Amino acid sequence: MHAWRRTWTSLWLAGLTVAVVGAACAKKQPPVARPTGPPPAEAVGSEAVARRPVPPPEPLAEPDMAAPEPAIDESPSLDARSLDELNRESPLQPVFFDFDSNEISAAGQAVLDGNAEILKRNPTWVVTVEGHCDDRGTAEYNLALGERRAIAARTYLVSLGIPAANLRTVSYGEEFPFDPGRTEEARGRNRRAHFVITSK
Repeated sequence: MHAWRRTWTSLWLAGLTVAVVGAACAKKQPPVARPTGPPPAEAVGSEAVARRPVPPPEPLAEPDMAAPEPAIDESPSLDARSLDELNRESPLQPVFFDFDSNEISAAGQAVLDGNAEILKRNPTWVVTVEGHCDDRGTAEYNLALGERRAIAARTYLVSLGIPAANLRTVSYGEEFPFDPGRTEEARGRNRRAHFVITSK
């Protein structure tokens, strides 16, 4: 009887041990957190660059829409200059004539066309057209020829729309040569209609 009890007790203890060990084995160990390594890198050229999130683009600066300042013309206008300065710089070009002639050549017409444009931009100017001659001929003849040359230049300017009241004429004959030389070139420069601004 006692032997049976011992056997049963031994079997019960053995079963209990198996049950405890089985329960212990059935329990899972909690996961252990392990440190993660650096993110994978991708090769760029000969260097490795870590992958990083692309930052958002920076906002573009608004362009400066301020209008550029106009260029300032520092050269004095024709109206701002004195009569002496204007006549010294000669904005109105002279017209030259052939020997013993008051006919305006094609070159002379081109010069007068340019003078007319200047006079139209300055409508208040009063201009004296001077008639000049070379040293050949008598003083009386040259005075008359100089007058015809001045009148011819004035008439052409009036035909281009310049008011006749703004144009006066005078003849100096051979009295005020532009070139005192006695060569044909010098005499050619003296046969002219010269323009002088007398009022603005």
